[in-house]
Amino acid sequence: MMACAVIFTAPFVMGTMPLMSFDDRVLAAHNQERLALGLEPLLWNQALAQSAQQWADHLAATGRFEHAPENRSAPEGENLWAGSKGYFAPEAMVDAWIREKKYFRPGLFPDNSITGKVEDIGHYTQIVWRATRQVGCAQAAGASEDVLVCRYAEAGNYRGEQPF
Repeated sequence: MMACAVIFTAPFVMGTMPLMSFDDRVLAAHNQERLALGLEPLLWNQALAQSAQQWADHLAATGRFEHAPENRSAPEGENLWAGSKGYFAPEAMVDAWIREKKYFRPGLFPDNSITGKVEDIGHYTQIVWRATRQVGCAQAAGASEDVLVCRYAEAGNYRGEQPF
């Protein structure tokens, strides 16, 4: 019986989830953390994903790594990730942001980092921002690395507010 459990759980342990699309896997990685905190799960937003794809393609083509210009009339949150081409599963990409939790402390944003640096927790707080309800993500391959862009609505990380 133990051998069956190992066979059926091995794909999950190895970072792959059979029969799930990239979108489903990225969404599940976000929602696993939100649900652990008792937060409402995010919904997938295709328009956000299309916008993320355009920016991911731009970053991959140019080799740059920077946030997109802000759209002040319709603000979106944005998380960026880059890593060795073809090496990381979608869950590992999102987990890089979730691991920022180790530097997080409750309180008003941006005073949530035990290091005093907002960049140490900003990706994490966007994932768990209480008012964020939707996400759309996209991946693109550059010359030597993969790029992941996730866009969020409502945007998070507002000064003077509680993340959750």
